[in-house]
Amino acid sequence: MTSAWTGERVRLRAIEPEDWEAFHSFDEYSEAVRNGHQLHPPQSAARARKWAAELAEQTQGLDDVRLVIATRDGNVPVGMINTHSLDRVHGTFAYGIGIGTPHHRKGYAGDAIVLLLRYMFFERRFQKAEAWVYSSNEPSLALHRRLGFVEEGRRRRSHYADGRYDDEVLFGMTIEEFTERHAAS
Repeated sequence: MTSAWTGERVRLRAIEPEDWEAFHSFDEYSEAVRNGHQLHPPQSAARARKWAAELAEQTQGLDDVRLVIATRDGNVPVGMINTHSLDRVHGTFAYGIGIGTPHHRKGYAGDAIVLLLRYMFFERRFQKAEAWVYSSNEPSLALHRRLGFVEEGRRRRSHYADGRYDDEVLFGMTIEEFTERHAAS
């Protein structure tokens, strides 16, 4: 039996309360945190435990999902992926992804994105995915281009972190573009 949530390197799953420690440790890598959104003051282990426990208890919708990216072998949490900005009328959605720094450059992000897009396109009938990437995040820019996303626009100087302003680059991929590149075998 093959799960729709399992790829070559990762499996997507719900968060479990014991995942708190992995995600808490990822916050130690300030540059990666800035690339994902913005740097926050450190949080306590107690707060991280509460965050994971609360997420584990939440009921997820079919479209608005937040999933742990775990290694296929070993089930070790390496990051998280979520959908947002869902528009059922137009069939569009956006997603965000974060991979913990110790797990960068291992193919986990690309594998997770393909799994999520396959679900959203072929199970939930969306027709276009979007992602915003900060212009200083060269690895993420390269990943989205490699996956076949098209650069559709740029919001200039719209993100401030580490003493500099970055542009936000909008990427998009239609179901047809996805199917051409990543059709399930």
